Order: sequence, then C-alpha cells, then structure tokens
Amino acid sequence: MFDKILIANRGEIALRVVRAAREMGIATVAVHSTADSDAMHVRMADESICIGPPASAQSYLSIPAIISACEITGAQAIHPGYGFLSENASFVQIVQDHDLTFIGPTADHIRTMGDKITAKDTMKALGVPCVPGSAGGVPDLDAAKKIGAEMGYPVIIKATAGGGGKGMKVAKTAADMESAFHTARAEGKSNFGNDEVYIEKYLTTPRHIEIQVFGDGKGNAVHLGERDCSLQRRHQKVFEEAPGPIISPQERRAIGKVCADAVARINYIGAGTIEFLYEKGEFFFIEMNTRLQVEHPVTEAIFGVDLVREQIRVAAGLDMSFGQDDLVINGHAIEVRINAERLPSFTPCPGRISQYHAPGGLGVRMDSALYDGYSIPPFYDSLIGKLIVHGRDRPEALARLERALSELIVDGVDTTIPLFPALLAEPDIQNGTYNIHWLERWLESNLEQ
Repeated sequence: MFDKILIANRGEIALRVVRAAREMGIATVAVHSTADSDAMHVRMADESICIGPPASAQSYLSIPAIISACEITGAQAIHPGYGFLSENASFVQIVQDHDLTFIGPTADHIRTMGDKITAKDTMKALGVPCVPGSAGGVPDLDAAKKIGAEMGYPVIIKATAGGGGKGMKVAKTAADMESAFHTARAEGKSNFGNDEVYIEKYLTTPRHIEIQVFGDGKGNAVHLGERDCSLQRRHQKVFEEAPGPIISPQERRAIGKVCADAVARINYIGAGTIEFLYEKGEFFFIEMNTRLQVEHPVTEAIFGVDLVREQIRVAAGLDMSFGQDDLVINGHAIEVRINAERLPSFTPCPGRISQYHAPGGLGVRMDSALYDGYSIPPFYDSLIGKLIVHGRDRPEALARLERALSELIVDGVDTTIPLFPALLAEPDIQNGTYNIHWLERWLESNLEQ
C-alpha cells in the first residue's frame, strides 16, 4: 500500500480523497494555485505545495509542476479526482514514466474512450448497445447531409473529442444541418483542438442512464447499478439519483452484466462510468468516463461502499474488496449540485462566504469545501458543493432532500440552492416522470424568462 499520495485537484473532490486516504492511514499532499492557498483541501491534507498562479493552465493543468510536487514531497501515487488531468492519457503516461502510480485507468483505456468514435466502435465490439449513427468521422457537409437523409431527422452532430456539452448540435430538419455541422466542428476545434465530428440519431424523449463499473485490471469487474442523470441544463447534470426511478431489476441486471463483462474483457482498472440514452426499454451507449464521477456519492450511499478507497486499493495492486454478489441495493439516494451562480441566468457568482451551515441528520451528506469566510475564486468551475440524501425508498429520499435543503445556509454569494425546492414541488419530479429535455423546458417556463 502507498505511504503517501498526491491529489492533483482542488475543492470538494480533493477533500473527498483526503478523507478516504486518512481513513486508510495514507498521508496526503495537496497541490494548489496561489488563488487556493486558503482552500479547505490545503488545510486538511498532511502537506501542501503551491504549483503555480491562478490560471489552471499554469497550475492544476501543469504536468511538470505536478510531477515536481511528487518528487519534492516523496508522493508515490497521484489521484486525479475528476476534471483537470483526470482523463489525460499523456499525463498518465508521464506519471508512469516517472515511476509513479496513477490512481485510475491506463493511458490506453483513457485514450480509447476519449475519442467518441473509437469508444463507440470498441463498445460495439464488446457487445454494448449503441445509438445508430455514422460509421466514423464525417468528412464534410455533403456527407453529413447524405447521412441525415438516410438516417432520418432529427440527428445530433458531435465532436469526437467533445465533452461537457461542447461540440454538440442538433439538426431537427435537413435545413438545420449546415449550421449545426459547422458549429459543432468549430466548437470541437476551439475547445478540444480537434474538429472531427460524427452523427447519431437524435432520440426525442430519452433519459440519461449511466452504469457504474469497477475493475481490478486483472480481468475482474463488477457493476454497481445505475444512476439517472436526466435532469440537465445545457448538457450539465443538476440532479442525480440511484437507482433510476423507471429501471426495472431485470433491466438493471441485464445492462449491468453487459457493462461489467465489457470492462472485464479489456482488463479495465478502477472506476468508470458507461453512459447511455434510454428510451422505450432500450439502452444506447453514448460515452464512457474513465474516472470518478461527480455523482459517485449516490452509488456509495445505496451500496455502502467507498469508491475512492477502492480506487486506491486496486491501484496499489490489491484485489477488489467486494464481488458482484456482495453488491445489494439498499434504499434510494439523490444528489443535487450546488453552484455559486446567480439565478435565473446561471452566471457565475464568486465571492466571500459570510455564513455557511451544512445540513445534517440521518441520511444526509454534504460534500463541500466551503467554510465561513472562504472566498470563492473566479478562476474555476462554479460547483461549490453536493448535497446527498439517502432514504429507505424514493419518497423518503425526496422528503429528506426537502428537509436538508431547508437547513442549508450559504450566505454572501448567490447560489442555485433555490432551484431545488421549486423542482421538488413539481409532480413530474415527485413521480420520476422526466427526461433529458424536461429541465430546460421547465426553466424556460419558470426561470429563464
């Protein structure tokens, strides 16, 4: 087992890793930019080291700075959290070249799943159901129009290197294709340095269902059920729950086995999430995230496992501490993402926290790095916390979420907290009858006017 690990991240996820490591008796090193000198993860880690100025490119994305921090502190392994360098195959290779351990998948697996076309081809070969679409990249507008005509509209054009909703445009009719095609290419080039795009059939009323998988790198893998992440704004998840409200136990077992078998066959190591669109009883693969997900706590809640602890264990060469038969769902869990943003525009709202009070009580977990007097810097993602609740069933979880939200206090900056009581008042949320378009339509009618 490692004696010391470095956490190449910030905020609540860095603090999450510090906590797991401490319970395992492992020392931690927090890296930080000058803007994060007073951050909670810096205070809580055993050691800290400044790796650059506020800009991410010169700090949290600086591979030389992170490797140097390992050498200076004697850290043996690096946990990437999510975002930043967590899915950067070149970084993983450099980590290994310096005789350090990357707590996550191999560079080859990250590279394969990082390209949407390669990922889709790989999953199709492994027996995972995929959305109908182009055989590969689409070279030009004429080819795009031909594919659209053959497949039938609506279609969605996606950047092969895309993520976070960038480089994705819907063409509802043939008349929309030219604008959507060129915009998706431009966004792909601007955000990812790659303007290649592909085309898929656009499902009209799907839900976003993702399967949590975990492998030991030795040909063994399990699935930990599904999460429903359908409540999204501009392709960014807002509200996640597990298990999915409309997924049957039979469907769960079937798609879970397909996913676990797929990652076992490629000797996948660590945590991964296989994401699907689900419509009319069918699952369609869209992408695989080769890292820990923001919403991993809801899975931990219903299975009683610590996914970060397990990541560290298998990275150190140990076997998984559970098998598929050990994983039995207990109750229902929901997570809402709290952002420092001003409603109804959702514009970022950095600033000083004048008062912070986390909710408590049975079945309530608050993952946040906030504290009284903390100044949220303007340089990073606006996510400032995740409120997770767990109940014996979905109605109890919803009631517990409503109660916990009433206790949560974040003063000094605008946040998205008021959004969630309003959502909980909606019959569609209470009944679980929503899809990936529901939230944006609701916002147009209720907030974004």
